[in-house]
Amino acid sequence: MDSSLLAITGMSFVLSFIFALGGVGSALVLIPAITWLGLPFAQARSIGLFVNTVSMMGATWSNFRQKRLDYRLGLPIIIASIILAPIGAWVGIHVPTQYVMYAFVTFLSFSGLMILFFNGSKFKHQYREDRPVTGPLLTGIGSGFFSGLLGVGGGGLISPLMILQGFNPKKVAMVTAFAVPFSSFTAFLAYATMGSVSWKILFFAGSAAWAGGYLGTIVMQKNMRPAAVRKLLGGMLILLAGRMIQKMLL
Repeated sequence: MDSSLLAITGMSFVLSFIFALGGVGSALVLIPAITWLGLPFAQARSIGLFVNTVSMMGATWSNFRQKRLDYRLGLPIIIASIILAPIGAWVGIHVPTQYVMYAFVTFLSFSGLMILFFNGSKFKHQYREDRPVTGPLLTGIGSGFFSGLLGVGGGGLISPLMILQGFNPKKVAMVTAFAVPFSSFTAFLAYATMGSVSWKILFFAGSAAWAGGYLGTIVMQKNMRPAAVRKLLGGMLILLAGRMIQKMLL
């Protein structure tokens, strides 16, 4: 195993573990990390989408075994994101990389700020327990498109928007982990048909991501409070956005 493959495999496990704590999917960080290793951005997006798929499947399997998953809340997100993700991937292939990178930084900054600072004031003292359709459906449309465009799986958009609507961050983490594999995999298939895939990397990175996602979800449910989940994810996304801006300016 060469050094680049070993590095990507290790990052897939560690980042999948960390981001499974919030159900977001590790592609948000994994994609820029892979590009810094020298891989083309299109290939990095396909790896990120595949890693998101398997790591969030591991997280969802853990939630399923513990009977915590709210399927009805997640279905509108899944249906919309499955349709929009391939469209986003097609756009991502035909738009210059520089503009996609600008969109990526904007996406990271928005997601981090939303997670950290927006609480859904209407539900300040009590998280909502209903299962609306319109809000999650619109969330799925946006997350699906950006999942394909940026290769991030859409979790960084699902989580803040669902939290903003007043849902418990821990419940949102489980719903996001449930929805992300669908949008990620459909977007990944779009990239695969366009030839931006390294199957050897996918095998090792995917195996590591499954284990990291499964373990991260167990730790989150047993040991972390909702506020801690929010602070961890929001802080990481803001730091990464700052780092990417610095790299782009140099």
